[in-house]
Amino acid sequence: MLFFYCQNIIYDATGYGPVFEDQPVDTIYPEESPEAKITLSCRARANPPATYTWRLNSRNIDQDEDNHYTLVGGNLVISNPIKNKHVGKYTCKATNDYGTVVSREAAVQFGYLDFFSSEEREAVYVKEGQGAVLLCAPPPHYPDELSFRWILNEFPVFIPLDKRRFISQTTGNLFISKVDSSDSGNYSCFVSSASIAKSVFSKFIPLVPLYPADIKVKFPDTFALVGQNITLECFALGNPIPQIRWRKMDGELPANHEVSMAGAHLQLYHVQYEDEGTYECEALNSKGKDWHRARVSVEAFPEWTESISSTERDISSDYTMSCEASGKPKPHVHWLKNGYPVSPFTYPFNTAGLRLTFEDSGMYQCRAENRHGVVYADAELRVIACSPTFEHNPVKRRILGAKNGRVVLECRPKAAPKASLSWSKGSELLFNSSRMLIWEDGSLEILNVTRADEGRYTCFAENDRGKANSTGFLSITEATKITLAPSNADVTAGESASMQCAASHDSTLDITFVWTMDGRSIDFDRDGSHYERNPNGGSSGELIIKNTQLNHSGRYTCTAQTPVDNVSASADLVVRGPPGPPGGVRVEEIRNKSVRLIWSSGADNHSPISKYTVQCRDWFSQEDWRDATTSPPDVEGNAETATVVDLFPWTEYEFRVIATNTLGTGDPSSPSPKVTTLEAGKGNGAAAEPSWHPEPQYYYGRNFGYIIAFKPHDVYEWMKVTVADPEAKHYVHKDSSIPASTEFQVKVKAFNIKGEGPYSLTAVIYSAQDVPSEAPASVEARALSATEAIVWWLPVIQHTVEGYQVRYWMKVEDREASSQRVVVSSRENQTRLENMRPNSPYLIEVRAYNAAGYGPPSHHFQIYTKKAPPSRPPKIISKKLKGTSVNIAWEHVEPLANESTIDGYKVLYRKAGLSTGLLYTTRKRSIDLPMPRDGDCVVEVRAHSEGGDGAVAQVRISGKHQSKPLHPFHMTVDSTKDPPPILYDCRLH
Repeated sequence: MLFFYCQNIIYDATGYGPVFEDQPVDTIYPEESPEAKITLSCRARANPPATYTWRLNSRNIDQDEDNHYTLVGGNLVISNPIKNKHVGKYTCKATNDYGTVVSREAAVQFGYLDFFSSEEREAVYVKEGQGAVLLCAPPPHYPDELSFRWILNEFPVFIPLDKRRFISQTTGNLFISKVDSSDSGNYSCFVSSASIAKSVFSKFIPLVPLYPADIKVKFPDTFALVGQNITLECFALGNPIPQIRWRKMDGELPANHEVSMAGAHLQLYHVQYEDEGTYECEALNSKGKDWHRARVSVEAFPEWTESISSTERDISSDYTMSCEASGKPKPHVHWLKNGYPVSPFTYPFNTAGLRLTFEDSGMYQCRAENRHGVVYADAELRVIACSPTFEHNPVKRRILGAKNGRVVLECRPKAAPKASLSWSKGSELLFNSSRMLIWEDGSLEILNVTRADEGRYTCFAENDRGKANSTGFLSITEATKITLAPSNADVTAGESASMQCAASHDSTLDITFVWTMDGRSIDFDRDGSHYERNPNGGSSGELIIKNTQLNHSGRYTCTAQTPVDNVSASADLVVRGPPGPPGGVRVEEIRNKSVRLIWSSGADNHSPISKYTVQCRDWFSQEDWRDATTSPPDVEGNAETATVVDLFPWTEYEFRVIATNTLGTGDPSSPSPKVTTLEAGKGNGAAAEPSWHPEPQYYYGRNFGYIIAFKPHDVYEWMKVTVADPEAKHYVHKDSSIPASTEFQVKVKAFNIKGEGPYSLTAVIYSAQDVPSEAPASVEARALSATEAIVWWLPVIQHTVEGYQVRYWMKVEDREASSQRVVVSSRENQTRLENMRPNSPYLIEVRAYNAAGYGPPSHHFQIYTKKAPPSRPPKIISKKLKGTSVNIAWEHVEPLANESTIDGYKVLYRKAGLSTGLLYTTRKRSIDLPMPRDGDCVVEVRAHSEGGDGAVAQVRISGKHQSKPLHPFHMTVDSTKDPPPILYDCRLH
């Protein structure tokens, strides 16, 4: 039974208890919110109005204890909220006279979305056609609800989703079911949190589709004119990026070629006929190769190689005009006379009985034409007639001749037709004899002249138009003779030498002495610091050579000459001195503490080389060269290789070699290319090896040593170790937990009994790498000659690869131990092999290497070198002037049984004293070459075979002509009836 008791409480008839109209809701506050406050709503309808209180996690909130809280009406405002104080469940209580109501709980959480790691993302490599997954790995965040998109290359380019691509909204990972070339690019995972209105994106992840080389830019069949420059283009798509190689299918690439634009352009400069042929470009990467071939045809504009020129000719004489033109296609040659075509067949070649008449005078033109153009050559022919005259060219009034020598008296009157000539001495008519000879041009030659030959000599000229004569007086002088000839001399550089030379001569004549060295006149004005004449002069021409240098060695010739005759005598001067610098210093077999050097001997300067000294410098010492330690310690004078030991690992070096003989030490060679020794250790990634350069001049005090401090780059605390050896240069820290290529910071300081010195600057080193794990694939090779081959391979796709070592050896009784080695950088996937033996089987292997050592070898590839080139030079059998060129001919070279078959001949045409020039190739046994404009030129001829170039034959030429005839066309002029005759008199010209 319930009992109710009534109290006297008075209620307003309009009052009522609190009823919520707005209650707090769950709130996520972004940690990076710029507003810096949280507002929780609470509003109740009540009469009288309600009062409000708040609770956090069931505890009342006291605004006096925490000034972050403020009540605005019924709302709770949290200013500058703090995560560890203000996170929790909040409730609101509304109270008035009629009672209290409690709101629902509202959770306050701090929302955040961290940034992605700043570390670079590794590239994803995938074969075209296969699937790929790119991992998002979102950063720490709250709440869990995220949305994911992926950026391609740049913001805001987002990847569209289709049947090939899918983005998981759970993990954020991007799935591509089948990769093609269009998917190549840089991808970034874009993460958004709607709760806190924030988005972040990851570092870009390169997606690299791998697909074989595919040539897309192909050069067409190309026509070029001789002398032009042409460019062949070839470009391939593929991943990895293909390497492009060029070759000429029927021979080697022209000497004047250049490959540019990373292999995409083959440029041929100043194209010649021999450059014609089929060219191939090959694109190669680790996934495959592609090739393209097209033909280059070379033609030429017509060009005169022998032309006509204006001339005067005697009436009734024979005359042949000759035009010769080169060009491709072969030019057609036509003739014009006074503007009208003439047929060469009406002008027989040198037909007997047909002589020039006045009617043959006129303007002649030679016209050569092919599809590339036309060239003309013009000339005037004048037919002249006159009686003999000596008006412009009389016989010399006084002629001098040396006793017992030879004298020529010239007789060159002008006459047309040509005059008949005769001579008399005094009143005695002269005829040909053993001592006297009248030449075809009318000159009188007298041999072994004596005083009895002195007298008046008259030349008589006669033709059908008249007669004339001219007289001169012959005087005989004493002959010039060498009375003291120079003798051979042998001196050491820096000493002086003298060459004696004296001569007797006719007292009525002046004498001069001319000195030459190896055929070149000595310029006493220019070279006065070394060459000096005997100051006494007279009949002595002594040459004094002061402070002799090595380049003064040679053959010296003294020529004593008067206006009448000259006589010469020669002697050799040998200047001995220290050796010249060795050449071609290069580095092979690079290891962590040693390298193998190879060089070629320089000039011994007439004193045998007794020893070599090898010097080195590293990047620490810069300009300071020091003697290197070698194996063997003493490098003999006949050696051309040595192993340098006791080097520092992972240090850049360059080397040079100095030769010594009994007369001193020569200049050093040019430095070798810079190389870096390998890192110490053998790639298990379990060691770090700092090294340093001790300075002996700072070994002060007892108990000298080093303190090495080191730490991984992301660790705060330094590890330290003491090395008590004052001559120590490195320290190995071994720890099996160290990953390969871990970055370490290292610093070193010295100490002695008095205390410790300062630390060095901090250096960065890396722990040892793993050796490459893969062998190069698809190793192939081809013999180029008897001593050279080329080898190529597919590169190893590992970023730690620093280069490749190629080994090759003869497959005879397992000669692998004595193999030769070539090292190339990781950017190369081919190289030449040299110094091979002719007609021999070779095995070739390729390894990738890095600082940790060499990876596994490739399979062995076998090749056979070509037979040796011809050992005998061509025999030069003739050198003939031919118009504006010179024709060089030689006998065919017959190869021996063990030599390669002759494919043709190479002709090098160069200036005397130079080693380079124009190179011609021909299958013929002769060649026409342009005459040099000035100075001498040397022609070198050698047989060419697949085994290489044979021995060389040389011949020297001089002159001043140009061009070589290829297509001769001659025209002999005969009489014709037009135009009207014109009479030219000899005396008018």
